[in-house]
Amino acid sequence: MVAAYALLVMLLPQARVAPPVAPPVAPPSPPVSTTTTRPASPPPSPGTSVPTDRSSVVAPNPSKLGAPLFQGAQFIASYDAGRGQRYYLYGVSASFPEVVAFYRTALKQRGDLVFDAPATHEFSLGRFREETMAFPPSVTVKEFQSQVSQGYPNPDPAGQPAAFPTVIQFVPAPAGSVGR
Repeated sequence: MVAAYALLVMLLPQARVAPPVAPPVAPPSPPVSTTTTRPASPPPSPGTSVPTDRSSVVAPNPSKLGAPLFQGAQFIASYDAGRGQRYYLYGVSASFPEVVAFYRTALKQRGDLVFDAPATHEFSLGRFREETMAFPPSVTVKEFQSQVSQGYPNPDPAGQPAAFPTVIQFVPAPAGSVGR
C-alpha cells in the first residue's frame, strides 16, 4: 500500500491537466457611428411654409389666457400640455415681487408661494377637472435671475432684454370648460 501511495505521489506532479479552453471570441464589430442619419423629409407641398425662425411663432390672444397680461410681457413660447390645454410662457423685465404683486391685485387672491428658491408663486384660475384637464388652470410666476444666472434667455437673439429675470406661465382652462 505504501508503494502505491508513493507511486501516486510521484506521478501526480507529472500529470498534466489540459488548460481551460476559453470560449471563442467574436470578431470585432465595425465601429458604430455616433451620428445618425435622418431620412430625407419630403419637400413641403405648394402653398405651405416651413418656419425657419421665431418670427413665425405667434402669441395667443391675451383674452384666451384667463388672466390679464403683465404690461411689457413678451411672448416666449407655447407648449402642448395635453387634453386641449397649452402652456404659454412670457418673459418680463420686472422683478419677481413686482409681478407677484400685480397678479395678487389683478386676480384678487394671495396665491401660493410654491418654492422659495427659485421663487415660484402660483395663482389658481379655476377648478381642476381631472376628466377634462391635464393641469389646473393657473398663472405661475417664476424668478429666473440668481447669483449664477442673469435670467431666462431671450429666444430672439436680437431681442431685448437678453435674459428675462422673471417668467410668467399661463395654463388656461381648455376651450369649452366651465371656469370656477
